[in-house]
Amino acid sequence: MSRNRLVRTSVKIIALASQLVALAPASAADPADIAAGFSLFRQKGNCQACHGWAGDGRKLDSQMPDGANLRESVLDREKLILTIKCGRPGTGMPAFDKFAYSDGRCYGLKQADLKGLGRQMPDPPATLIGREIEAIADFMLAKMVGKGAMDRAKCIDYWGADLDVCKEFAR
Repeated sequence: MSRNRLVRTSVKIIALASQLVALAPASAADPADIAAGFSLFRQKGNCQACHGWAGDGRKLDSQMPDGANLRESVLDREKLILTIKCGRPGTGMPAFDKFAYSDGRCYGLKQADLKGLGRQMPDPPATLIGREIEAIADFMLAKMVGKGAMDRAKCIDYWGADLDVCKEFAR
């Protein structure tokens, strides 16, 4: 085989391998990350106050803004992370990244830009670091996002046991 033909064949093989890698499904999140995300969702981030414990928008605190129904969301991991990190200007969704609007890292905006647009961000219950935001996103993708309405089986899977809270759903 000539050198040129060998090079062309090698390039084709590399291109094919790259396409196969791109088509491969993303690896599932580590169960420990999902468990950490569950805890962060419920406690430090207090996401359930607006989104409800099941992520269905049935908030637990009537004083909190209405949260999106995450069970109907079609956001991918990257967009979930961005939304948690940067919040949603002009809505009740806070930015959980402490420096989100200090240097333009979120949507290219700074605090002064938000103020000028009349889109001040609400304060989050706590700020989160990158790996905490990723853990919440992994938890949400595993247990909420795109999973449809909560039912008894999903409730048991969510909590890991048939708790009283799951009894509201028919068998």
